Amino acid sequence: MTAAHEGMDLRLLGPVRAWRDEAELPLGSARRAAVLAVLALHAGHAVSRQQLVGALWGDEPPASAIGNVYTYVSTLRRVLEPDRDRWAAGQLLTSGGGTYCLHVQPENVDVFRFEALRDESRRHRSRGDRLAELAALEAAMRLWHGEALSGVPGPYAEAQRLRLTELRLASAERHAALLMELGRNDEAIAALRALVQAYPLQETLHGMLMTALQATGRQAEALRVHDHLSQVLLEETGTEPGAALRTMRLRILTGTKDRPAPARHAAGPVIVSDPVTLIGRDAELASLRQAVKAVAGGRGRSIRVVGPPGMGKSALLTVALRGDVPRGCRVGWGVGDELARRMPLGVLLECMESAMSGDAPRDLVRNLFTVAADAIDGPRPQTVARAVELVRQAAESPLILVADDLQCADDATLRVWSALYELAHELPLLLVASVRPGSPHVLAGPADETLHLAPLRPEQATALIRAIAPAAPEPRQLRRLLADAGGNPYYLRHLAASARGEPGYRDVPPPELVAAVNAHLAAFSEETRHILRACAFLGGECSVAEVAAVTDRDPGELARTVEPARIAGVLTDDPQTLAFRHRIVSRVLHESTPAALRIMLHRSFAEKIADLGGAPERVVEQLLAGPVPLDAGASRWLTRHIEQLAARAPEAAVTMLRQVRAEYALDESTRLGLTAWLARLLHEQGHNAVADAGWVAARTTDVSLEAEMQWIMACGHDRHGDHVAAADVARAALSSRRYPEPWLTRFRLLITRLRPYLPGEPTAPHLSRSALLGDQVPAGR
Repeated sequence: MTAAHEGMDLRLLGPVRAWRDEAELPLGSARRAAVLAVLALHAGHAVSRQQLVGALWGDEPPASAIGNVYTYVSTLRRVLEPDRDRWAAGQLLTSGGGTYCLHVQPENVDVFRFEALRDESRRHRSRGDRLAELAALEAAMRLWHGEALSGVPGPYAEAQRLRLTELRLASAERHAALLMELGRNDEAIAALRALVQAYPLQETLHGMLMTALQATGRQAEALRVHDHLSQVLLEETGTEPGAALRTMRLRILTGTKDRPAPARHAAGPVIVSDPVTLIGRDAELASLRQAVKAVAGGRGRSIRVVGPPGMGKSALLTVALRGDVPRGCRVGWGVGDELARRMPLGVLLECMESAMSGDAPRDLVRNLFTVAADAIDGPRPQTVARAVELVRQAAESPLILVADDLQCADDATLRVWSALYELAHELPLLLVASVRPGSPHVLAGPADETLHLAPLRPEQATALIRAIAPAAPEPRQLRRLLADAGGNPYYLRHLAASARGEPGYRDVPPPELVAAVNAHLAAFSEETRHILRACAFLGGECSVAEVAAVTDRDPGELARTVEPARIAGVLTDDPQTLAFRHRIVSRVLHESTPAALRIMLHRSFAEKIADLGGAPERVVEQLLAGPVPLDAGASRWLTRHIEQLAARAPEAAVTMLRQVRAEYALDESTRLGLTAWLARLLHEQGHNAVADAGWVAARTTDVSLEAEMQWIMACGHDRHGDHVAAADVARAALSSRRYPEPWLTRFRLLITRLRPYLPGEPTAPHLSRSALLGDQVPAGR
């Protein structure tokens, strides 16, 4: 194996540039830089010639594409290894089996360094180390020197440019937010001014800038930011700023302060207490607020809020229980997570500590810490009773305890929470817990009321999208947003915010959404996640039998493996099928899989479905989804099943055959036969098949097939109004006199029908009677 060269430095976050041993290398043309960019972003992995052709030219490469790739790679070899003997094998850029590989370490490519620093910043964030997070983000941002892959042509570069720009924007937003959290508002304002200039329609950035300006007492400037955005939106999109910015403007004008936002959240949207951000939860909100009024009057109870990840449990609790709490009520919040789970009574301690103030209540908290410390080596017989007694003392006046994600709390907290149920009926104590489905150890506990959060209805989801999206989505985009999110508010928020008002949002989900989906799935076993990924690769909806077949699992065992995902609401309830409730989960599982592994899995699934005699359209779905390069085996399978595929799924057949047409490595006979099918199907569907039919006609030695292709060409010209070209094809076919008589008859009839549309006298077309009649000349002549 060739060792990776350590002296390389490849920079793609700006114009593509390369250094070796601190000397910059002359890369030359933009196409050559594009090839280097593709190889660099697959560092250490093989990239096929066909992948390079697709990356540079997409679905319509020129005839010289393969030759051009050879030239670009050859030149890059000389540039990257100038001292290499012309006939010696390359060490840095190698080839073999129709593939190329660039042997550099990931840290030698600035894109990978940028992504590693983003990962580092997220680790610091999870530990609460904001200064370290800020340092990592600043290091990541310093790697940028302009637009990613600036000036590099091709669809691959464009897709990577969009992906990296999204990551850059997300990093810049978080960087500015950290500066504001740390009180460095002047630095935040400078950074945000640059961002709003680069993204003039992004409402989130303008809102952050207004917040930073207001924090420094510059209300007039904050209002000017809003007014300028209003003018730009009106001119560019015909819309106005969303409700959140309008509310902020009103608060600045009236001098009203924002109500406090929650200090901590479990996985879910970060939402301030603004009613506009909570849509479709009126009944649940009313129940919680009624319970708050009741506890203020001395009547306690226990309420449980149940919903899958992202369904808005945290948002509901935030809006209902922060801010407008009656005077005299104390509210304590705790969040179940891995950190709290390690500490006995961890969530309960967090609740009590945030609720208590003053010397006497603080003594209660200290005593609770003592109880927890005594239970570190394992709960003691009196642990629960001592904790309940301390809460009883605290609840002499109205007390609200909120446990978000209670299913992640430590065992001691769960036992105390159940024991407090009876106490809540005796004292002004309101217990509110949010819980995910599939948590029997929590759901089996007592509660006076359970609020089940269902997916938002389409009209509610549409209202949420319109409240968040930077610009009003087009109808087609809106339909896709609704279908992908499946009524999940968290997914809706991220998808709407990432749409940026484009006619159709990109296929790659936003990085933050990918992280959220992966976090939601992290609670499942590795085996369950493996089955979910297989389901995603099969299109997001398939039968249990089909998944069992491609994963070599027993159907009964497989059903048991995915049961936790059904209970948690990730999959629908139909026991015979595996279908995601939220299509975006399927997309994330598929798109976040590395490209090489994705192609390998789709190839494997296609082969298994074919071996089992599955429907040909299901096999083709797998080949296209990779996309899987067609080898000899796949092309033979397609040749055997193309007629059946064309009858069952003609559009999928056309897409598959277009890929075949571009596969230069296939043998000539196979390409001819399958391209002929492509021409037939295009013709039947009313599309232009002239080029494909002409390609076959020019190469085939089968006279009948050549005649059929000539006929498709003539009809194609005729269909598109080029009657002269249609007649020319027909005349050439008749003049050759090589074709079977049925085809010659068709061409004669076509000439007759075209005669009124041809130049010259309609009764004297440019064709002799003998040519028109072919061999059928009357005997009396």
